[in-house]
Amino acid sequence: MATIESYGTRLPGLNLEELTGKLIVVEGADGVGRSTQISLLKIWLQTNGRAVMTTELAMSNLAGEGLKVAKLGHTLGPITMNLFYAADMIDTLEHVIVPALRAGFVVVADRYVYSLMARAMVRGMDKEWIEKIYNFSLKPHATIYLQLDVKELIPRVLHSNGFNYWESGMDLRLGETYYESFMEYQKRLIHYLDAMAKDHSFALIDADKNIEEVFEKITDILSPILAIEDPTKMKREAKEPKETAAKPQE
Repeated sequence: MATIESYGTRLPGLNLEELTGKLIVVEGADGVGRSTQISLLKIWLQTNGRAVMTTELAMSNLAGEGLKVAKLGHTLGPITMNLFYAADMIDTLEHVIVPALRAGFVVVADRYVYSLMARAMVRGMDKEWIEKIYNFSLKPHATIYLQLDVKELIPRVLHSNGFNYWESGMDLRLGETYYESFMEYQKRLIHYLDAMAKDHSFALIDADKNIEEVFEKITDILSPILAIEDPTKMKREAKEPKETAAKPQE
């Protein structure tokens, strides 16, 4: 799309024609490798002379810190949590994403409203209601969806930060242990993300490949969207940082 579009209600005073940048979203379950690929993607874009802004959930000045503190207590109800995340997202959109797009940046979002809607529906929220809440959001120029079987997520999570209370769905009592709850929660989350992938034409990538193969597929998808004519050369130049990132710490 030439001019970025909105899903529904625009932010007050927003002129979409002023947004000359590109919005790229990377989605996927917890532990699928989003952060690694976004780090490599940032290097690749900068090597191609693109100004880059990265975003993530719970980063807004309005609600980000409060949301993190509230989640520490493990007492947030699903409606409160979803409205908290919606406030965080709209503030990030207004004060981070939109200004960056207006300045011509490539904005790379580590998860977007799709993850938030999937989490909400896993927790019993009505699909139509949750879609209305997030209809202020902008349509990405591309959504990269990293897919991986739930069982393959386990070793990746254990080798990073371990099981997280919320990312394991422990608030839903889906299992007696973190492992059991994580398996069931992520399975349900992936179900909703798969459905949204069809509805919103996500670019599907098998994340059960090595880092270089996944990265190459991502850049192949994004090159025509970002008008990058010779991605192969830039991939070679980004190879050294990739290998460094893949090495275990001694």
